[in-house]
Amino acid sequence: MIGEGHEQRQAKAMRGMRPLIAGNWKMNGLGGSLAEIASIGRWIANNRPAADILVCPPFTLIARAAAVAPDHLRIGGQDCHAEPSGAFTGDVSAEMLNDAGAVAVIIGHSERRHFHGETDEIVAAKARAAWRAGLLAIVCVGEKEDQHDSGQARNVVRAQIEASLPQGANPANTALAYEPVWAIGSGRTPSADEIVSMHGSIRAQLEERLGAGGALLRILYGGSVKPANAPTVLSQANVGGVLVGGASLRAEEFAGIIRAAADASSHDSRFAV
Repeated sequence: MIGEGHEQRQAKAMRGMRPLIAGNWKMNGLGGSLAEIASIGRWIANNRPAADILVCPPFTLIARAAAVAPDHLRIGGQDCHAEPSGAFTGDVSAEMLNDAGAVAVIIGHSERRHFHGETDEIVAAKARAAWRAGLLAIVCVGEKEDQHDSGQARNVVRAQIEASLPQGANPANTALAYEPVWAIGSGRTPSADEIVSMHGSIRAQLEERLGAGGALLRILYGGSVKPANAPTVLSQANVGGVLVGGASLRAEEFAGIIRAAADASSHDSRFAV
């Protein structure tokens, strides 16, 4: 619209986005944990929140979780190999995740970068693999504590996005998750102003790289998200959802976060995973 400013156009675009609430179970969960999946599914069926809900259990539970999860609760993986098959003992391809019932995969989580030495280039290759298999790639970025304290957070995150996010990313095949490493599992979260500042910087970079698609690609916040702080986090500008760790293991806590997402927004279904 002629005369409409950038902020107004951006706000209009954001109103058309359903938040994505993704639970990362990490190395937690046995067969008995499927009861939590079923419980989350029942809560969603009864409440029909205006959000896309995803749970990423360990590889061993993906197929069984997909079998018990209702249509409105989707299942994802926590990692994938860049190649579709081959002599890679212990690895799982994106195609295998798809075959097991996953619709998305987390790529480049800080724990993978730290404990497994994943580089930005490896992360980018895995994102392309996710697209190849028809999965939504949730690409993770975030600064360490010393980088945050020294004022380098924006530069670090910008460099990670530049190298980790391949050309071809769009709102339908990718979400970006900003997870300050110092906040993961620590009980600490950035201030609202810090979240707004970082997500605004990420949005500007995405628009530079992707044009109109960059205004619509969902930017999740992750790092000690709980029902108590979820309403504040999800109400901030350019926060298109959350990546939840420990609180996603318990249906009651995860439901509290989902409820906060539904309360914080009014959305349509164009970006359902």
